[in-house]
Amino acid sequence: MWLAAKNGQLSYLQEILRDNPVINVNWGNRTGWTALHFACHKGYGPILALLLAHPDIDVNLKTDSGFTPFMHSFANGKTSPVRLMLKDSRVQVNEPHSDGYGPLRCAASAGFLDVIKWWIVSGREMDLGKPGDDRTDAIWAAKKDGKTGVVTLLERFKENPEKTRQQVRMEVGWHDEAAAEIFALVVFVSDGLLQVKDSTTPLPAARFFNISRSLPLELQMVLCYRVVGSGKEIIPGKDSEVAFKELAETLVWSSIFAN
Repeated sequence: MWLAAKNGQLSYLQEILRDNPVINVNWGNRTGWTALHFACHKGYGPILALLLAHPDIDVNLKTDSGFTPFMHSFANGKTSPVRLMLKDSRVQVNEPHSDGYGPLRCAASAGFLDVIKWWIVSGREMDLGKPGDDRTDAIWAAKKDGKTGVVTLLERFKENPEKTRQQVRMEVGWHDEAAAEIFALVVFVSDGLLQVKDSTTPLPAARFFNISRSLPLELQMVLCYRVVGSGKEIIPGKDSEVAFKELAETLVWSSIFAN
């Protein structure tokens, strides 16, 4: 699995998962790099989305050197893998590697301004670190390495987090993007493309899957919830939260094989 992810072989990875339903998706190479680490490091968005949708994926698994997939998403300063990881509530965004250096400190030192903007936009907790601590202080690291744009942004955020978040959201067009996603959900629900009859009935409508799988995982789950309705018994005899989780997973996995 990790080799397919490293080489960006999406179709081959889909075949592996389809033909081996009990495969260990967290298996890595001799240094602990898993498929998720490679997808984050290389910035392979479709592969990353596929792996995040797997119910057994460990999103915080560390390599032998202590790097989480989220830290590897900063490797090339690309926003797409970082944004996907930030949208997944399971990801521990401030988890440091073995030497104690946090993700934000590393991004600030490298001058990855756009990546840091999307972190602020996401609303996820952002640990600026202990002032003067070489391993955690993001502002100090940016100053030391001459990343003036990062310094200015983080100092603004430190002074007024909420105001800065709103300003950056306007700057990057976050509100327009969010509105588009909400509109897409309304269209899906109105079209009535998803019909769930019982736990053994496959979810139909390839068109629905092809579009919905491009949405963030959390939005896919929201879509399931909206279509089914919170007051309905999705799977008889099961707790509503468990039933909803299984339905969401069914949506995600059915989407993988839709053409």
